[in-house]
Amino acid sequence: MKAVKIPNSQHPIAIERSGSRVLVTVAGRVVADTTRALTLRESDYSPVLYVPREDVDMSLLQRSDNQSYCPYKGDAAYYSISIGGDRGKNAVWTYEAPYEAVAEIKDHLAFYPDRVDSIEETPLG
Repeated sequence: MKAVKIPNSQHPIAIERSGSRVLVTVAGRVVADTTRALTLRESDYSPVLYVPREDVDMSLLQRSDNQSYCPYKGDAAYYSISIGGDRGKNAVWTYEAPYEAVAEIKDHLAFYPDRVDSIEETPLG
């Protein structure tokens, strides 16, 4: 059985609306465009943007066999960005059934910044 951990003061996790328009591009194509991204801040890791699945061009993604596990968030599934070549392999991850503490990221995707051309954030308003 996998260990399940609850975020706490030693390992905090906070999720909030990003307040920005987020644009993800690969090979000159827009892969994601949203004003509804969530920013997940976990412990001392860099913040991660999670984009709603509806705001991602899923036709550019191919489900891969790669999987990982986070005791705070659950099982992660991966996608490759077909137009990204080798760099696009496993460039996207998602928690399809995240643990209750991070339930807000369900139906959202995250992108590795070094496996896409750009992740642009433009403040809203």
